[in-house]
Amino acid sequence: MSKQIRLILLVVGVLMALTMTVVQAQDDVFRVAAVAPSATNDLAFSQSMYDALVAVQEEMGEDAFQFDFQDGTFVVDDAAVALREWAASGEYDLIIAHGSQYGAIVEELAPEFPETSFAWGTDKNTFGLDNVFAYTAASEQGGYINGVLSALASQSGVIGVVGPIEVGDAKLYVDGFVAGATATNPAVTVNVTYIQSFSDVPLATEAANAHVSNGADVLTGTAQMVVGPIAVAQENDIPWFGTQSSQAELSAAVGAVFQVYKWEVVLNDIIASIGEGVLGGESYTLTLENGGLVMEISEFNERLDEAGVTALQSIIDTYTEQIVSGDLVVLPEEPEATPGS
Repeated sequence: MSKQIRLILLVVGVLMALTMTVVQAQDDVFRVAAVAPSATNDLAFSQSMYDALVAVQEEMGEDAFQFDFQDGTFVVDDAAVALREWAASGEYDLIIAHGSQYGAIVEELAPEFPETSFAWGTDKNTFGLDNVFAYTAASEQGGYINGVLSALASQSGVIGVVGPIEVGDAKLYVDGFVAGATATNPAVTVNVTYIQSFSDVPLATEAANAHVSNGADVLTGTAQMVVGPIAVAQENDIPWFGTQSSQAELSAAVGAVFQVYKWEVVLNDIIASIGEGVLGGESYTLTLENGGLVMEISEFNERLDEAGVTALQSIIDTYTEQIVSGDLVVLPEEPEATPGS
């Protein structure tokens, strides 16, 4: 064999080795596709998942973790098209349907693509399918703490809550908030308005203005429509307590405390499970104990000096410890009715 032929074969071998290395590297990339109902900067539900995916990518590295995120997909039929295309492509290790309205789609699609993992929330239902993960947030926990702080902050004894629809983590937050406020001050009045929409900012603004007109000097709310109530809080210079994502920068001087969802706690567990060959069948819950729920004091609040921040953090820590230990049960289960009761 001539030197020239040996050289050619050597070059070909090297190129093949490099190609195999590149393919193997590509195979090692964990790929995620996610659909969400609102914008990635909604300061609420959709942003909480987007931020979590970014956090996972920063931890794992872009060469090991990549994701596609389709936001603003409020129409369920549009989400169904995207989810089906992603599943059919076979390119993704995990497909996330971030919105309780997408549950029926996941239940339909997952059996058609048994080798693909799906995750959806907020809910605990995996539909009994081995390739579906479910996730939710115990948002009543941070809701309770925000309720406590709101009752302490209110001078009028009237607090306004603007909720979207009475489902999922939104309802849990509101219920926890009311429980915390009334436990702290039984004389406080907590007025709750559900506007029957997650995204109707004008309607949410109207509800917040109505609360202020009825004497509320503290406001809170949940879902992407809270940008309206936050503006009302600013106009009236009253404290705003938030949830899902930090709204500190938007609320500026009136922002108080925010319960922030850290979905990366769930994502890391799901990624590990898939790596071990478990494609679903498990449900997860963000809590104060597992670090999935974090209470953040606004860095932009101008009312609090250093001593005030320390005192506020002390209250948050105290109630967090009580909830984590089980000494404080935020929403006790109602006893089952018995005959003759």
